[in-house]
Amino acid sequence: MNTVLGAMNTVLRPAVPAADEPAHEQPAGADWAPTRALGRAVLLTGLLLVAGVLLGRVDLVVLATPFALGTAFGLSRRPAEAPRLEVSVADGSFVEGGEIQGGVVVGNPDTVGYDLAVVRTLTPTWLRIERGDRPFVVTVPAGAVIDVELRGTALRWGRHPLGPAAVRAFVGDGLLASQPAVSGARNVRVYPVTEPFHADEAMPRAAGLVGGHRSRRPGEGGELAGVRIFGPGDRLRRIDWRVSLRARQLHVAATLSDRDAEVVLLLDVLAEAGRSGGIDGTASVLDTTVRAAAAIGEHYLHRGDRVSLLEYGPAARRLRPATGRRQYLTLLEWLLDVRAEPSPDEPYDDVFGPHLLSSDALVVVLTPLVDERSAAMLARMVRSGRFVVAVDTLPTGAAPAMRSVWTDVAYRLWRLDRQNTIGQLREHGVPVVRWAGAGSLDLVLRDVARLASAPKAVLR
Repeated sequence: MNTVLGAMNTVLRPAVPAADEPAHEQPAGADWAPTRALGRAVLLTGLLLVAGVLLGRVDLVVLATPFALGTAFGLSRRPAEAPRLEVSVADGSFVEGGEIQGGVVVGNPDTVGYDLAVVRTLTPTWLRIERGDRPFVVTVPAGAVIDVELRGTALRWGRHPLGPAAVRAFVGDGLLASQPAVSGARNVRVYPVTEPFHADEAMPRAAGLVGGHRSRRPGEGGELAGVRIFGPGDRLRRIDWRVSLRARQLHVAATLSDRDAEVVLLLDVLAEAGRSGGIDGTASVLDTTVRAAAAIGEHYLHRGDRVSLLEYGPAARRLRPATGRRQYLTLLEWLLDVRAEPSPDEPYDDVFGPHLLSSDALVVVLTPLVDERSAAMLARMVRSGRFVVAVDTLPTGAAPAMRSVWTDVAYRLWRLDRQNTIGQLREHGVPVVRWAGAGSLDLVLRDVARLASAPKAVLR
């Protein structure tokens, strides 16, 4: 048993990774290697001197003198320090389709200036940098620091490594070159675009003490429940003076308490389908899942509800329920590390236990319904008595990348089988709705809330 628990603990990943450490420069050694220009200068000087001595030509010796003096002067200006390099990223939040700002800092700690420094930065696919990964040249004076600005556009959410970068400096009129100095990469955090989402329907079962949902229990809230006679403990500001004057007895306005709810966003990461084209292209399953989760989480956190996130996959990551802006920022950080993790093993189901998943919570499952285990998981959750809403995240035009004679036939059969699975889920009480932004869950939440408030049959 201990062996099994130990193996399961090694699979779990933290909800939010640690903050990125600054990419410290990795200076090269103080070795400066000769360039081809130095070889050509030495060769030319030697040939002129040898020819002058053998042929008795003083003019050839005089002609070789400037080359010899220039080479000696260039070699005498050999630096003792190697160049410094660091990749920097501007502070702030970057979103899909927005502008990103970064830079490469090239430093010269020596007393000898660099004639030029050739810098090249490796750029990821989803960051469209104006300079690209082409090398660029800067002049770095002695003891100076040059900041090369990198601007571009973020095409997709996630953590994208900007770098590593490399620099090679040249001194002595190009006679000496430093060993390449390589810096570490910096992660650029690009948050997903929050698609417009708004749900007007109430929660099936609000369980907290305060919040923005109506409750049937009397208490301090904004929903009027009626007028009653003033009693001990009633507040003076609740007195209805019109009714009191008419009845010649103090009456107060009774209200219903406002309750908050817990919303659990369950992300199915067992399969990925479709092709991600970034903010301006097509959306894959993960794109739709992450953007929808960000939109739903922002909506309910803005209303004062508690929101938590779960992954259905081998890693079983979990974000604890909380409220407020801090939870929203943590939610966005958590979503940056969502990735598809196909696994032949059974996913870790202990996160659905009663000690982690409240029975009063509304569980919104974002799933493409590609893996059979996802449908089985939805059926188990409904049988356990939880309020479940399945959001279909499979792109409309998703199709197999490999094409053959039987691809179209197999794909149609798979589509029919998937439709049968969705029909069986609906028969078992699992509403399945395709994600369409604002209003996607209104009709479903209305039916779930009506089902939750319906009287239950009791056997006698």
